[in-house]
Parts: sequence; structure tokens; C-alpha cells
Amino acid sequence: MVGLFTLVALPAAAQSDELSSGLELTVVSAVILGLVEGLTEYLPVSSTGHLLVTNELLGLNVSDEAERLLETYAIGIQAGAILAVFVVFRDRIKQMVDGLLGRSEEGRQLLTALIVSFVPTALIAVVLFEVFREYIFGPVPIAAAWIVGGIAILWLTRIGFFDRAGTELGAITVKQAALIGVLQTAAVWPGTSRSLVTIIAGIFVGLNLKAAVEYSFLLGFVTLSAATAYAGLKDGPELIQEFGVVTPLIGLIVAFVSAVLAVRWMVAWLNDKGFDVFGWYRIAAGVGLLILVGIGTVNA
Repeated sequence: MVGLFTLVALPAAAQSDELSSGLELTVVSAVILGLVEGLTEYLPVSSTGHLLVTNELLGLNVSDEAERLLETYAIGIQAGAILAVFVVFRDRIKQMVDGLLGRSEEGRQLLTALIVSFVPTALIAVVLFEVFREYIFGPVPIAAAWIVGGIAILWLTRIGFFDRAGTELGAITVKQAALIGVLQTAAVWPGTSRSLVTIIAGIFVGLNLKAAVEYSFLLGFVTLSAATAYAGLKDGPELIQEFGVVTPLIGLIVAFVSAVLAVRWMVAWLNDKGFDVFGWYRIAAGVGLLILVGIGTVNA
């Protein structure tokens, strides 16, 4: 609330931070980045890929230093998407807290599963992230991942993969959770989508679609919370120094609202419509991005 009052009080010229890196982050850019983060973080379309492409289209990737600062900014506004899952799945999170306190066996089992899934992701991602970042953080690899993921969704839909009978979330085992965690590391490739990988992994190990989707959201909550907390301790002071308070706060609020809407929409959509829409969207986005690279609108 204080941040909103500050925003109103600031003159328009002060709402744009021009940094030594050449990066100029306006309020409009902050809103767009927050919207993209919130809408894509939990949908099976890859928030990382969308943010990288959005930065290109907004002309924000003006230098290597600007790209690094934008990564820090993106991790900062992830807090909004994290809060969205806390709000939407607050009853399930309360159940896990009860499990921690010894008041819910199902909550304890789910909390244990999430920790088991998170550990291999953290260990493997730390090793692979810098390698992947150096070689495949770019529009063409993102477009390839979008298209391949889209084709995979359509194929899995056709063979009835998402309609498999499976267990409810409360019955998840440690072995299932560990395998989901290992498979989640495939999302290090930008454009792959952590959400997509964990939903497919959940069904593959024996969960039904509803349980796999919910587990994906909850695992995202744990994974993103850890990443944001680490980045906050490591880069928080620099985030405030470079961007101030206003633009990160705007991005966070917009990410929160849009993530709540996206999560609720996705749950309702999958109950009635299925996964096809995400497959077609990914293919269209990948082809569109390759066209933008081909005509020079986006740098390869």
C-alpha cells in the first residue's frame, strides 16, 4: 500500500529508471513484464522463454549487464506468482503445515514428497544452469523448445496420456516424488516449461491429471520460493539499488493478480477442455518467433 501511494506521488519522469547499463525500465515495461510473468509462470508454456522474448521485443536487452539485471528483476517479481499459489491453494498449504506439526498424516506425506522432488532439481539445476545459459539462452532454442513441446502435447493428447486413471495427490509416494524431481530438471532448457514437465512427469509416475496439475503448482511454489529467497539474499540490495522500489513493486503486484487468474483459469479449462490449446499455442508461438528472428525483429 505504501508503494502504491509512493507511485502516485512520484512525478512521471521519476517512474523510469535509466541505469548505467543503458537499461531503461519504465512503468509500462514493469506492467508488461509482470503480466507476462504471472500469466506464464504456471501455464505449460514457459515463463522464462516468454520473458526473454518480451525483453527483446521491448528493446530492454541493450547489453550483457542489462540482461543480467533483467534476470534479477524477473526473479524478484516471481514473488507475486508465488503468492498467487499460496492464495489459491491455501487450504492445501495449511494441510502441509498441519502435517509438519503432526496434525495431518496426508499433509506430512505431501510435504515430504515436495521436499524430495525439490532436492534433485536444486542439485542438478545448479550444475547445469550456467552451461545451458551460456549456450541455449536465445530465441532460436526457445522457439525449438516451444514447437517440440507443442507437438509432444498434441501427441500425448491423441494417445490418451492425459486421460489415464491414476492416484489422488494424497497417495503420492517418495519414489514418485523423486522421479518427478529428476524429470523437472529438463525445464532448465528455456522454453521447455517447468509446469509442463512436472505435469507430464506426475501422470507418468501414476498420478491422475488433477493430482499432477496440483502437484505441479505446489512444487512450483516450493521451487520458486527457494529460488526467490536465494536471489533476494544474494541480489536483493542490488535490485533495489538499480530499480528502486516502484517498478519491482508494480511488477510483483501485476504478476500476483495475473497468476491468480491464470491458475484458476487453467484448472477450470483442463477439467472441461484438455491440453490441446497449449500444444497449438506453443507451436504457433515457436513458429512466430522464428519468423521474427528471420525478419530481424528479434536478434538470434
